[in-house]
Amino acid sequence: MYIEHRMELFACRASKNFACKVVEGLNKIGERYGEKYHLGESEVTQFSDGEFVPSFTDSVRGATVFVVQSTFPPTENLMELLLTIDAAKRASADKVIAVMPYFGWARQDRKDKPRVSIGAKLVANLLTAAGVDRIMTCDLHADQIQGFFDIPVDHIYASRVFIPYLKSLNIENLAIAAPDMGGAKRANAYAKELACPVIICHKTRERANVIGSMTAIGDVEGKNIVIVDDMIDTAGTLTKAADLLMEKGAASVRACATHAVLSGPAYDRINASSLTEVYVTDTIPLRGDADKSKIKVVSMTSTFASIIHKVYNYEPISTEFIF
Repeated sequence: MYIEHRMELFACRASKNFACKVVEGLNKIGERYGEKYHLGESEVTQFSDGEFVPSFTDSVRGATVFVVQSTFPPTENLMELLLTIDAAKRASADKVIAVMPYFGWARQDRKDKPRVSIGAKLVANLLTAAGVDRIMTCDLHADQIQGFFDIPVDHIYASRVFIPYLKSLNIENLAIAAPDMGGAKRANAYAKELACPVIICHKTRERANVIGSMTAIGDVEGKNIVIVDDMIDTAGTLTKAADLLMEKGAASVRACATHAVLSGPAYDRINASSLTEVYVTDTIPLRGDADKSKIKVVSMTSTFASIIHKVYNYEPISTEFIF
């Protein structure tokens, strides 16, 4: 008996809204081919001690299963993804593809001091051990994390949506800034596409999340500056860079960051800073009770929908990348 190959798309709890929008994007694409997609039914059984068991309500036998989950804190978001992958493999899914808009633990990509873990490699090992066949993620903190896997990794860049958005704003006298030396490559790529100069902020850290000093390299005077980065955590680096650039004569400072981690005092720091606006994607949901008046969300869901559709149909995805 012939069984038609099919796609099944599921979401873990932390990324349910993101996945629903991805399905909407898939259905817009599917209209051209007479295809209809839906978000599969799944549930999580919770025990009183905090242990939980994900399970599928729909059959996944023989299907290519896409599981959507960003692995931001708490740690159970990663654990739920691992258990869901394992459940799909044990339910005889043909392939399991983890769609991780935000790949947590990516800042632990090397030993930068003695006796520390390499968390990104450990997460890669855990995903592989769970049985995942492919990873789809966005703006890894370190590009080399792709090499931690022996399976295909689709590394999507948020520049795919940010650069057209920045162009649509028609900002005059624009300059792109990197908040630190590590972001120079990203800033240079944005500046090349936007045909504008680059400014580099150089910082020293006293310890994690605490900045010692900062200086700016480049022509700042009179520029409308957009700081680009892969994530905003406590917003300490970002707001200090924005204030420094304004002190040096910038006309305005905005920020553009893929992952809105926004932990601790981040929202308060952004609102109290000289930043005009902050552009983020929806790879991590914003906190519901926070003041988000300066924050604008640029969605990545259409991009993920397009790449999911192409990967499932064995189509090239190179056209989805800007850099």
